[in-house]
Amino acid sequence: MRSTLVVSLLLTSAAFAADLPVIPSEAIAKKKELLFSEDFERAELAKPWGPVVPTFVVENGVLKGTQTRITTPAEDGKPAIVGHAAVIGNDTPTKDSIIEFKFRFDGATALSAELDDRQYKGSHYGHICRVVLTPKDVTLRDERDGSMRNDIYEMSKDPTKKEERNQLLVGRSATFPAAFEVGKWYTLVLETVQDTMRASVDGKPVAFLKSSGIAHETKSKVEFGCAGKDGYFDDVKIWNAEATK
Repeated sequence: MRSTLVVSLLLTSAAFAADLPVIPSEAIAKKKELLFSEDFERAELAKPWGPVVPTFVVENGVLKGTQTRITTPAEDGKPAIVGHAAVIGNDTPTKDSIIEFKFRFDGATALSAELDDRQYKGSHYGHICRVVLTPKDVTLRDERDGSMRNDIYEMSKDPTKKEERNQLLVGRSATFPAAFEVGKWYTLVLETVQDTMRASVDGKPVAFLKSSGIAHETKSKVEFGCAGKDGYFDDVKIWNAEATK
């Protein structure tokens, strides 16, 4: 029985790996001009940072995120609250870009960096694409043509549409295994060029995705998110970029 289970697990793992895109070993984008740089060596947040969902603060020279919008049912005449990760935005318009930042888990369940276009009406809140980090994996998402596309987003509210929605999401995201230690700093580089995204951590390629929505012409805002308590960001840099080939 045990040998059968081991074989089954190995086959499942192999199939899962086979479904993932191959990660290019070399960079897919090269830096042009530096558009933005922030080391958070200040007393408090200032422009161009703007809160989207609370709460982010500057603490000991780094940006600290803590989710404070927690799901709460309606009671005592007060409306229900829908939980949401803490989000902070930065107005740095790009098309193709390289974003670099340090991150650290300290209780957070997920950290993210996303590219949005608030003027785009085809997806919920203008979401275009993002990288999501958890202590055990790295996910790249095309949200413009995937989970945040208006019709697909509305399907998420209807349990009877689950299978149909899942079919529409095939190829719109990719999750790769990883292992991040609590309390340890890592450096992530996110390359977004044409219809592809590639992530590397401490110089090692960790994730790749090719999907149509990533090629969205104008990505007007960069946002950082933190789910749970607590997550840290530091030394954020954003460059314009172009394809290496």
